[in-house]
Amino acid sequence: MSDALAPGAVSGLLADAGLPPLPPAVRGAVAGAVSRCEAVYRVTPGFRPVALDVHVPEAASAPGDMGGGVPLVVWAHGGGWEQGDRRDTPGNWPQGWLFEACVAAGLAVATLDYRFSGEAAFPAAFDDVRAGVRYLRAVAPALGVDGSRIAVMGESAGGQLAALLALAGTGVDVDGLDVGATDPASGPVSEVGDAFAGPVQAAALLYPPTDFTPAAAPISSAFPEAEGGADDRMLGGPATERPAVAIAASPVTYARPDAPPVLLLHGDADSIVRLDQSVRLRDALVAAGAPEAALDVVAGAEHCFEGVDPVPPLERAVAFLAARIGV
Repeated sequence: MSDALAPGAVSGLLADAGLPPLPPAVRGAVAGAVSRCEAVYRVTPGFRPVALDVHVPEAASAPGDMGGGVPLVVWAHGGGWEQGDRRDTPGNWPQGWLFEACVAAGLAVATLDYRFSGEAAFPAAFDDVRAGVRYLRAVAPALGVDGSRIAVMGESAGGQLAALLALAGTGVDVDGLDVGATDPASGPVSEVGDAFAGPVQAAALLYPPTDFTPAAAPISSAFPEAEGGADDRMLGGPATERPAVAIAASPVTYARPDAPPVLLLHGDADSIVRLDQSVRLRDALVAAGAPEAALDVVAGAEHCFEGVDPVPPLERAVAFLAARIGV
């Protein structure tokens, strides 16, 4: 990772990357936070620009160097890689609760949009979110955020993307992702480069798909494999026809002994993403010698923690991240 930038240098870095300046700070988007909304962090010719919002506790230290700010949680929304919005969480959760809980715990939270599978297949969405992490490190001094303390969190499809951020990395080029071009761009991509790549420090993954390989059991018990599904559309075709892509898109591929702390939370009644998917990643991390890989099974919970009060598992996720990247 490069040396920290002075806050005043951030606008120049974004201009050099072909990106617009940071949007102005506002209040009221998330209780207790100063927010920057609709920050365009990556522009791929031929596709819509992708943007993020970032909410920093009002009590955060004034913008300064990367070592002087508050820790940051990067949130990836779910929606089967083909729908969803960075500003929303599942409809059965108290709206806005998660982001407010992060801020109340002293954590900044950034919420990212990414391209959907109807726009481009894997690794397009992952290319976007890892560019988002690099962007957030680059602008950290202007936000009052500590770019050396970043955790990731995501639910369902966003949990898969968060897992890849934690395990496969945030650089422009990542080992194991050579699966062919997905960006038929007519010109260069505007993004912050590898000078701001680096590991994340923790991950909380909510009922994520983790293994798309043909030998794995079907991800879902609600939708028969023969019908095709969101995972096939994300991969660009059935895993049986695109085995290299399935391997590259599977977080289990990247289980490693130096993985950051990982907490998985998954309902035992989940029919959309079977509990086995979280078990597989937990077991792969343990087998690789990762120092901390835990799975909390939420009794009676369907996908999105439907059927139970979603707040306790969400509180567990926020507390886990705060304990590992907080002061």
